[in-house]
Amino acid sequence: MLNMKFITAFIAVLALLPASVLADTGPIDLTGSTLGFVALGLFAFAYMLVMAEEKIHLRKSKPVLVAAGIIWGMIGWHYTQQGMSDVAQESFRHTLLEYAELMLFLLVAMTYISALEERRLFDALRSWLIRKGFSYRSLFWICGALAFCISTFSNNMATAMLMCAVVMKVAEGDKRFISLCCVSVVVAANAGGAFIPFGDITTLMVWQAEKVTFAEFFVLFIPAVVNFVIPAAIMSFFVENRYPGKHDGDEEVVELKRGALRILTLFICTIALSVVFHSVLGLPPVLGMMTGLGLLQFFGYFLRMTLPGSLARKRALAEREGDMERIRALGQVVPFDVFNRVARAEWDTLLFFYGVVVCVGGLGFLGYLELLSNGLYGNFDPTYANVALGLMSSVVDNIPVMFAVLTMDPAMSHGQWLLITLTAGVGGSLLSVGSAAGVALMGQARGYYTFAGHLKWAPVILLGYIASVMTHLYLNADLFHIVGDVASRAAGQ
Repeated sequence: MLNMKFITAFIAVLALLPASVLADTGPIDLTGSTLGFVALGLFAFAYMLVMAEEKIHLRKSKPVLVAAGIIWGMIGWHYTQQGMSDVAQESFRHTLLEYAELMLFLLVAMTYISALEERRLFDALRSWLIRKGFSYRSLFWICGALAFCISTFSNNMATAMLMCAVVMKVAEGDKRFISLCCVSVVVAANAGGAFIPFGDITTLMVWQAEKVTFAEFFVLFIPAVVNFVIPAAIMSFFVENRYPGKHDGDEEVVELKRGALRILTLFICTIALSVVFHSVLGLPPVLGMMTGLGLLQFFGYFLRMTLPGSLARKRALAEREGDMERIRALGQVVPFDVFNRVARAEWDTLLFFYGVVVCVGGLGFLGYLELLSNGLYGNFDPTYANVALGLMSSVVDNIPVMFAVLTMDPAMSHGQWLLITLTAGVGGSLLSVGSAAGVALMGQARGYYTFAGHLKWAPVILLGYIASVMTHLYLNADLFHIVGDVASRAAGQ
């Protein structure tokens, strides 16, 4: 590793070189410069504001957006002074392209989830769970299992909030049970998204970077189940096996809006289309997702055009049955609007994702990621490095952790890439602030689910984390001998 004096001298020599010589060189190592230290401090300060979101009520996207602009502004100014503006410009364009593909993919997924929510699919699920009258222990396991399953196609935050709403409705006022169940839901939601490319932003990033194939992600299913089941099994012994009391509205039956199940089918077809585009045709999966968005728009057009006839038939039926409440409800029906669903996407999350990707891309361009890669993967076994980074994601969001690893691009086997996918995905469960699901529930279940309440179960969650890692190392040992990314492996065949 270069020492600080050599780096400083190297930068000084570069400053004396003619612009024509510099134009042919790559990025300058600025890790020992004032610019580099300012950029690093700025990102650290911005991230402290992100972590304090619950306290200061400042949306997490704002500080990283500003930090990204300042970091790249400083880089642009320095490289312009050196006559190398094209180098900085090309690097930023590359970073922006990586973000654009992921952002459009996530935007379509969020639009579908928002559409299903508007069609009351999740409300119907919640109503069914409440009306069934499950015991606390049954509800604990059902909510955890549903959080695990739903998070495979929905983001962990939306999944956790849905399950939290069910728990708070059924166990109204029971602080101990709500807190315990919320902890389990957070763990389950994070684990459920770890074994499929669409389950979490980090898995999507690894898939689109072509580090492992689509099918290889599914080998993480059993480790992900272990990560959820072990803490849940221990916590279930502390759940009283009694039945919650009844509350007003518990018997309400939620009726799905027209087209709900067809939109769910379209969503599944859209995911399948993205897999076909990527795995069969070699095209970016975002192309399949955007095509699916077009299909949703066509279906939205069909729903609008056929709405008057559908309302007329339902109104006639309600009049024959004398159901005045249903007649009033039909008078309040509004047409389905796809663009309204797009507007309701989690833009704060998408903009936060942009800020993080651009900030980390800037720090990588300055040379810090290479420094980190050499220090971490150069001095330690990749297994220990990946497990440590997973633990780090309980404090630092898993998005910058994963993007940093992808930018460093260490030479690792497919088994190691799957390991960092698993650890970065489930490591955030150790603390309530370690994932979007935990942060969201601290706001939704304020006073019931707290940082201290989650921390109390951290040893149990850590046990599940270690068990899932060991399970992956044992079951998927053969993948640790497959080195190189998917693209390079395909080129060699």
